[in-house]
Amino acid sequence: MSEYQYYEFIAVDRPLTGREQAELRSLSTRADITATSFVNTYEWGNFKGDPRKLMERYFDAHLYLTNWGTRQLMLRLPKHVLDPAIVARYCQGDSASAWTAGKQVIIDLHDEDEDGTDEWDLDGHGLLASIIPVRAGLAADDLRLLYLAWLRCVQSEEITANEPEPPVPAGLGTLDAPLTAVAEFLRIDPDVIAAAAAGSAPPASGEPTAAQLRTWVVGLPARDKDAILTDLITGGDSHLRSRLLRRYRDAHRTDTPAPAVARTAGELLATAAELCAQRERRDAEQRERDRARRKRSAAAARQRHLDTLAVDQPAAWQRVDELIATKRPREYDTAVQLLVDLRDLAERDGDSSSFRHRLAELRAAHARKPSLLERLNLAGLDT
Repeated sequence: MSEYQYYEFIAVDRPLTGREQAELRSLSTRADITATSFVNTYEWGNFKGDPRKLMERYFDAHLYLTNWGTRQLMLRLPKHVLDPAIVARYCQGDSASAWTAGKQVIIDLHDEDEDGTDEWDLDGHGLLASIIPVRAGLAADDLRLLYLAWLRCVQSEEITANEPEPPVPAGLGTLDAPLTAVAEFLRIDPDVIAAAAAGSAPPASGEPTAAQLRTWVVGLPARDKDAILTDLITGGDSHLRSRLLRRYRDAHRTDTPAPAVARTAGELLATAAELCAQRERRDAEQRERDRARRKRSAAAARQRHLDTLAVDQPAAWQRVDELIATKRPREYDTAVQLLVDLRDLAERDGDSSSFRHRLAELRAAHARKPSLLERLNLAGLDT
């Protein structure tokens, strides 16, 4: 089978110029290149470009996927929107790292299939589109993605067991679709996420109303309003709305909950293991209940079938004779099954001796049919 490598890059904050698109074309003659994206799939050979350099120069998001288990996600944000020092608290291993390039901070999330299982039914198209909204969340101070990145490092055992967790963002127990897509793409164990979510506060309330924002804006210093209007008109800050909402929330934050005691990476993994064990026990119990229910249902159906057979047993014995007379293997099988039914009916109704007598007569009458006798023996219909 051939290899599969999928590369996708997206430019969000600004479109690529014609010159930049031409530069990208020099890296691949087959790629689909637009003012906002670069997509290419390789079934042989390798991409000539360096994803890190492309992220530094052109793009805001990158997804890489292979059928041998490699998965990579990169996101780029301006440093005035996402503090590199905050990122560093969460990205602490090979599975989650970060670096700065000029005015940008770039996050690199990575996973390798630990079992080494090839995946031949992959298709990367659409994956990055389902994930990209997390970038806007980061810009609005939603740090759940960063915490998931730290959990990826924990799961990969790149964090020592006694290492305390970084600050736990609110809302880990209610991941939205883009964050869920990230967790699935990076193969973060749902039990590890559930263990971490136990120490996460409920998500913050919804966005402020228009009236609340208007009152806040009226009270801003004139120089701040001038700067906001300038950025709005010139388009100099594509994250202006996210920054302003974050500033509003910071100004109106009244709750100061006591900081929770930080758990260690080892404690989280132990809790996740217990959650897994509990779920497996529940699943096993449910499977047993389902098995018992199916067994009861099958037994009831069997009794109804025997009740129907009991209405006219002579006709059933006649049907056995007719099937055997055909001398065809398929009809032999049907006859044997009907005899099994008659045996079970006789045992249920306390008439086993009569059945054995009829069966002995049948075997004697067809003693020269070894194929039939073999089927009778295999079904336990001996005398």
